[in-house]
Amino acid sequence: MMSALPLAVDEQMVRDALPSLDVRGALTAMFRALASADAVQPPQTLTLFPNGAGDFITYLGALADAKVFGAKLSPYIVTGGKPIITAWTALMSMETGQPLMWCDAGLLTTERTAGTTALAVDQLASADAKRLALIGAGSVALAHLRHVAPLRAWESIRVYSPGLAAHDRADDSVHAAKRAAVLATDARAEVSANIEACVQDADVVMLCTSSGTPVLPRGALPKPALITSISTNAANAHEIDPAWLPEMDVYCDYRATTPASAGEMKLAAQHGWLPAQVKGDLPSLVAGSCEKPAYRRHAFFRSIGLGLEDVAIASELYRHLTSRPTRAQ
Repeated sequence: MMSALPLAVDEQMVRDALPSLDVRGALTAMFRALASADAVQPPQTLTLFPNGAGDFITYLGALADAKVFGAKLSPYIVTGGKPIITAWTALMSMETGQPLMWCDAGLLTTERTAGTTALAVDQLASADAKRLALIGAGSVALAHLRHVAPLRAWESIRVYSPGLAAHDRADDSVHAAKRAAVLATDARAEVSANIEACVQDADVVMLCTSSGTPVLPRGALPKPALITSISTNAANAHEIDPAWLPEMDVYCDYRATTPASAGEMKLAAQHGWLPAQVKGDLPSLVAGSCEKPAYRRHAFFRSIGLGLEDVAIASELYRHLTSRPTRAQ
């Protein structure tokens, strides 16, 4: 008997479905499953293309409760101009071994990245946190703002990105559009002229850039705060100074794999910091089995992006698409 073809989902289908997806619920259930050994998260792998033509990263994961496993493939293809970067996820059944869905994972990656940070902010930020700062203004940064905005009664939301403050130049349409997008995402959002003004008195600082070098000066925060970072997949990329880690309470998305991939964690060994000093990760946080920060010093949360996040949100998309009622013909 021939197997059924997998559901093929393009970017527009994903975009249409996004408002209906329970990203937070899917990620919370996934990290809880990881805590109880009902999920498996192997390390991500980097495969180089021959002759310097680029590479691709493979993100793997298996979820017992959802009875699915899968892989996201994300290539970086070198061209004569701007490199090509895509992402596609294959979702398969643990019961039949058959493919369930092949989907464009670009938008899903943005949502699961922001959703993971939001889960960390909800777990780690002080209950009375009132001042939110955001460094970055791209699509991933704005997704972070959407996901985190409802989590606390923020009295101020400040955003900084180079060029946003210079929005009044007639020829600066790109920066003007970014500024408008920031202000439209949340009515409380305001653009800061520089990083120092953005993070002044912040309770939570979200670093949402693709920078491979530090973007937040060590002396910029006048009081203990939660700092979150996503950085980029470039070798040893980091958004904070690695020498800062020994002075912080450090958390991550998954302690079994993140310290071997996150640039600042690898480099922090030169400054006396060891992966064993990670205080907790999202599985232990959602399970309530690790100590949360007391904010006698800064707390730092680092995520690298997990295959299980991709599998969980792809499974949520598949559930949504296959459970919708169909119109009678």
